[in-house]
Amino acid sequence: MKRKGLYFLIALALGGVGAVHAQDNTAAAAGSTSTTAPAWPNGFDDRWYVAPTLGGYYNDSNRNTHSRQIFYGLSVGKFISPNVSVELFADRTKRDADSDVFGQGNKWANNNYGVSTRYFFGDANAWRPYLMGGVMGSYHSNPFDKGWAPAAQAGVGISKSITDSADFRVEAAYRYDWDDKTQPARNGYGDWYLGFSLVAKIGAVPAAAAPAPAPAPAAPDCSKQFRNGVNLCDNKCPDLPEGTIVGPDGCPVKVVIDLKGVNFKFDRPKKGETNIEPALAAPSSDSMAILDQAVDTLKRYPQVKVMVAGYTDSVGKPAYNQALSERRAQIVYDYLTSHGIDASRLEGPVGHGENDPIDTNKTDAGRARNRRTELQVQQ
Repeated sequence: MKRKGLYFLIALALGGVGAVHAQDNTAAAAGSTSTTAPAWPNGFDDRWYVAPTLGGYYNDSNRNTHSRQIFYGLSVGKFISPNVSVELFADRTKRDADSDVFGQGNKWANNNYGVSTRYFFGDANAWRPYLMGGVMGSYHSNPFDKGWAPAAQAGVGISKSITDSADFRVEAAYRYDWDDKTQPARNGYGDWYLGFSLVAKIGAVPAAAAPAPAPAPAAPDCSKQFRNGVNLCDNKCPDLPEGTIVGPDGCPVKVVIDLKGVNFKFDRPKKGETNIEPALAAPSSDSMAILDQAVDTLKRYPQVKVMVAGYTDSVGKPAYNQALSERRAQIVYDYLTSHGIDASRLEGPVGHGENDPIDTNKTDAGRARNRRTELQVQQ
C-alpha cells in the first residue's frame, strides 16, 4: 500500500459516491417516492459495504518521527444487528523519521490488517454516534527493523446516511502497537488518528413492505340494526336511503298496486252510500278480489304509501262528475282502512272527475273502464 494505493482508494471513494447517486437517481426516475421502510429480510440493512478511509495521524513523540502524517485505508463489513457492525480493514501510514535518530531521508511505515466492531446509537436514518474497538497485526518497516507486532485500537465516531446506499462517518481513535524491536528501549507506541470514511453499500434496496390489511368491520348485531325494515344480516343493499321500497333482501323493488277491473256502476256510489260491493260493476266478486289483493300487497310492504284517487266517465256535468269521483275515492279509502291499512299510509282521497280517462268515452265499454279508482304509489 504505497502512493499509488492512495490514488486507488481515492478513486474508489469517488466511484462509490457516483454509483450510489446513480442508483438513487434511477429509483427516483422510476417513481419511487414511498416513505415506507424497506422490507429488509432480517429487519435491518444487512448489506455488505466497502468504506474507503482517508485521515490524519498524530504520532507518538517516542517514535522520533514527524508528529502528523496522512493515512489511508479500506474496510469491508456489514451490520450483524440493527446497532452492531463488524469490519475487516487494512490501512497504511508512512512517517518521516527524524534524521538525527534514523538518518537523512528515512521513513517509518506501518501496514495494519485487522478486524473492528462498532456499536451505534439511535435511528439508522439519523445522526448516529458510535463506539469502536478493534485488534490487528501491524507490519512496521524502518531502517532499524522490519516485522510484525500486535496492535489494538478504540475510539468514537458519528455516522449519517446520505442516500439509501451510502453513509458518511467521522472517527477519532487511539491506536497502540506493541513494537519493541524498532527501538529496544521502547515497548510500544500510542498514536491518535482522525479518519473520514464513505460507506458504500452493495446491492439493491428491497421494496417496501405492503401495508397491513385493514381489519374487517365488526359483524352487525342482527337483532338491533335495520335498514328499510330489513335487518343488516339479510340486507344486501344496506346503503339505500331510509324509506326506499325494498323486498325481503333489502334491495329496491317496484311496487305496483293495480286496481284495473275495479269498476263502478253508472252513477254509483250514491251520496251516503258506504257499502262498496253494491256500487261495483258486475260481477262484483271479481272487483272485490282485486281490492283484497291490494290490501294484501299493502300489508306486505308496510313502508309503501298510496294516493287514493277516483275518476268518472264523461257523462254528466263536470261538477257532478267531480263529486262522484270523490265519493268513489272515499269508498275505496274506507274499504282499505276497515281492512287494517293505517290511514297514515293513505293520501287523499281525491277526485279527478272525468279527467285523465284511460279509454274512450264514446263506447259503453270504454266509459265503464273510466269509472274507476287508482292506488298511486308514492315514492
